[in-house]
Amino acid sequence: MRKKKIPIGIDNFEDIVKEDFYYVDKSGFIAELLHNWGFVNLFTRPRRFGKSLNMSMLEHFFSLEGDKSIFDGLEISKETALCEEYMGKYPVVSVSLKGIDAISYEKAVRMGAVIMRRAAAKVQYLLDSDVLSEQDKDVYKKLLDYDMTETVFCDSLRALSELLEKHHGTKVILLIDEYDVPLAKAFANGYYDQMISTIRGLLGQALKTNDSLKFAVLTGCMRISKESIFTGLNNLKVRSITDVRFDEYFGFTDEEVRSLLAYYGYPESYDVAKTWYDGYRFGNVDVYCPWDVLNYCDSLLDDREAQPEDYWINTSSNDVVKRFIEESASAATKREIERLVAGEVITKEIRQELTYPEMYETIDNIWSLLFTTGYLTQRGKAEGRQMKLAIPNLEIRDIFATQIMEFFKENVRGDGETLSRFCDALQNGDAKNVEKIFTEYLKKTISIRDSFIKNDMKENYYHGILIGILGVKERWGVSSNKEMGEGYADILVEPDTGDMGIIIEVKYAHDGDLDAACEEALKQVEDTRYEDDLVDDGVENILKYGIACYKKRCKVRLAGE
Repeated sequence: MRKKKIPIGIDNFEDIVKEDFYYVDKSGFIAELLHNWGFVNLFTRPRRFGKSLNMSMLEHFFSLEGDKSIFDGLEISKETALCEEYMGKYPVVSVSLKGIDAISYEKAVRMGAVIMRRAAAKVQYLLDSDVLSEQDKDVYKKLLDYDMTETVFCDSLRALSELLEKHHGTKVILLIDEYDVPLAKAFANGYYDQMISTIRGLLGQALKTNDSLKFAVLTGCMRISKESIFTGLNNLKVRSITDVRFDEYFGFTDEEVRSLLAYYGYPESYDVAKTWYDGYRFGNVDVYCPWDVLNYCDSLLDDREAQPEDYWINTSSNDVVKRFIEESASAATKREIERLVAGEVITKEIRQELTYPEMYETIDNIWSLLFTTGYLTQRGKAEGRQMKLAIPNLEIRDIFATQIMEFFKENVRGDGETLSRFCDALQNGDAKNVEKIFTEYLKKTISIRDSFIKNDMKENYYHGILIGILGVKERWGVSSNKEMGEGYADILVEPDTGDMGIIIEVKYAHDGDLDAACEEALKQVEDTRYEDDLVDDGVENILKYGIACYKKRCKVRLAGE
């Protein structure tokens, strides 16, 4: 039997249902919302957790133009009284602000105007309305104007709501997806103060002084401080990642992932998916990142043995992790990062309401930012603002590890004197000084000693540090995992003298016995005859090193000593 298509990157609910895509049924969200809705409802979740798809589902459910049949068989269809009262009964204005991504304020406002113009263009029947006056229609025409002013932009959602209520005789449901994206882009590009004023005006008019509003739903990654953007809005209900209500409607639950993998015939891949993509805690529910699970499942369709990848990392710059590591000047913070990467839990006071200028003001605020954006998650119950934080899964751990290594490499480039001493010692067969200088580097960097990963992955970390150090020697040939003799040498270094080869084998001393790990490394070099290729090329001066590492300690031995 032909399987349903996997809906990667598809946010339109109707397209998923009608075009035979696999759908993880989240329609229970509608019933939960209607049983517990406030006048303005804000849902904050990290990116790629299904916010836009849920907003599309709401639009199609409530809209007067919606196709009711697309909800047949879904959870919400069991709520017959709610469907009778609400389905297809309201004019809906739905906009997404995630497209407002500009390098200047002027361009950002133009992009915002395009979004509002598109929303207005969907209801051009208002031009022929017998209910609206000519003055009303003039107001509507301004919403279609390509030269929309800032004033019209700020009033656009309220004005459109009023016109729709007057025409249909019923109040309007307003959906605003990714409300905070314009603020994030404005902060990154230096026009935050202008944009905060504009977005405050837009939302204030639409949500605070809008008598035509039935209710509104907003989504975003960040819970922006009420004082900065929702001033005077006393009817705001915020549902963040710590709230129990609505906890299962963003992200995939364990049962949903099991069902999806079983449907496509890959139940044996469940453990891998869980290790890599589970671990987020929303309210009382553990959830997976949908974007990752769908991409992983899609890769399995091509290759049943496909390995998991960092899909989430490619959807953002991960600047917050980079900034966090760069700002970790104190030894205490470095140790906390090491503990996190090792799979441990750190207790911190978390502020979920921040303005963008506050986010990077202090290291404490960055902890809060990491939590709200999904790079850290909670373990157990919070005690007031005190939360137990952990890295959710292997994918996010890999993001931290990558940024730690990048930060190390950037620092290494500015340490010319120590680099020269290290490379001279390596080239001269001075194992004692190689060990001493390498230990100095290990003490300065953030170590990756993850207790729940294999030793070969730990070796990769120390391997990466060595490659980072040696990479500064632009005229040296440095090869990683090069096929040599009867195996693959960890590192082959060919200095610019042209008559030397240096073979390095790295081992992780899982039990702390550095001497034994060094012996194992040198034995591997000898047994696999790595040097044969160099000898065949006429290289006579060959040095073979065994390097053993454990946390921030290392042992270096030279073959023959």
